[in-house]
Amino acid sequence: MSPAAETSGRLRPAKHQAIMTGGREVFARDGYARASIDAIATASATSTRTIYKHFADKYALFATVIVDSATHVAEAEIALIERHLPAAANAEEAEAALLAFATDWLDDTGDWLSGLAHSAAHRALIGQVRAEAAHLDAEVIARWWQAGPARVRAELAAVLRRWDGAGLLRVPDADRAAAQFARLVSATPGPPASAVAPDERAAWIADGVTVFVRGHRV
Repeated sequence: MSPAAETSGRLRPAKHQAIMTGGREVFARDGYARASIDAIATASATSTRTIYKHFADKYALFATVIVDSATHVAEAEIALIERHLPAAANAEEAEAALLAFATDWLDDTGDWLSGLAHSAAHRALIGQVRAEAAHLDAEVIARWWQAGPARVRAELAAVLRRWDGAGLLRVPDADRAAAQFARLVSATPGPPASAVAPDERAAWIADGVTVFVRGHRV
């Protein structure tokens, strides 16, 4: 299944945003398969006719919504990187900064999300995309990845590259290290999506940061 292009004509910015917001909420709640254009039209306070005038089908709308959502989340995550990882004088400061960043980054109720409208829907939609990735068109997944996760990984890699240049850590491949860091700090016991107590989650994050820094010490 390949993504269909938006049809001709341009939506007013306010109407476009309303459809993105409604689509995000419905796709996040129902998933792609169960979501309907009727439900999205209701959530967007618009008509199905307007949606179909600008999007060829549900899949074209979904592709646009997930890229829009990924862009907003990435901007908030990049701001978090800039807040926590601006500079460090030594490996100990780098480790403390990485721990503070990872703790906030993985907190779904964190302050960094307060400036992100509809943050719960954004995060839920990301979960839907990851869950349905195997059934979605590769081009759509690539667009979502480049608009969101890839941008965040690139910013984190840029920080690690600077720290390598400053002699704080040894990071010969910053892009690979950024991906490894994300996996280490997000690791949890038990099956995916299982509940983890806050103190245990904090311990897993701290362990992940420690393992990463030890592996990259000069």
